[in-house]
Amino acid sequence: MSFINFAAREINCKIVYYGPGLGGKTTNLQWIFERTGEQQKGKMISLATETERTLFFDFLPLDLGTVRGFKTRIHLYTVPGQVFYDASRKLILRGVDGVVFVADSQEERMDANTEALDNLQENLKEHGYDFTRIPYVLQLNKRDLPNAMPVDTLKKELWKKDEPVVEAVAFQGVGVFETLKAVAKLVLVELKQGS
Repeated sequence: MSFINFAAREINCKIVYYGPGLGGKTTNLQWIFERTGEQQKGKMISLATETERTLFFDFLPLDLGTVRGFKTRIHLYTVPGQVFYDASRKLILRGVDGVVFVADSQEERMDANTEALDNLQENLKEHGYDFTRIPYVLQLNKRDLPNAMPVDTLKKELWKKDEPVVEAVAFQGVGVFETLKAVAKLVLVELKQGS
C-alpha cells in the first residue's frame, strides 16, 4: 500500500526481498546500492541481529519516473532469513507493494526455499494481502554453483502464479537489476491502475 507524500509530490512504494537465510537477499540490495548514483539513493541502513550473518533490513530509495505527476520512489527492504525472526519478517511486510522471492538454487536448500515461500504466503495473508494479486517476482539465485538445480525443476517447485522468473548470480550482479526492473514494472502497473 503505497504512501503518497503530497507536499513532495512523491508516491512511496515498498518492495521486500524475501527468502531463506543466506540465499542472496542482502547481496541483491548491496549490489543495487553500490551501483546507484549518489543523487538517486538514500542511505542504506542495516541493523545487526544476534547472528552476525543476517541483516535485519536494508533500506534504499530509488526514483523511477512519475505516475500522474508524482515522482515514484521505491524503498527496498530485506527480511531476516531465519524463521526465528518471523515477527520481524511480518513487521517488514506491513505496507508492502511488491515482493521479490530470492530462492537459493542449490539442491540442499530446497527445503529452506519452500519453508520460506510458505512463510511468505502465511505472513501476507495475516496482513490481509492476496498473494495471487500482489506484484511478485521469483529470482533463482546462485545459478553459478555446480550443485544448482535445473531451472525447470526449481520452477516446478517454486513457481506459484505465472510470475516473472529471473536467473541470478547476485554477488556478480547477474540478474540483479533485471529482477528489480521486473518487480518495479509490476508495482508501477498496479499504481497506474489505481489499485
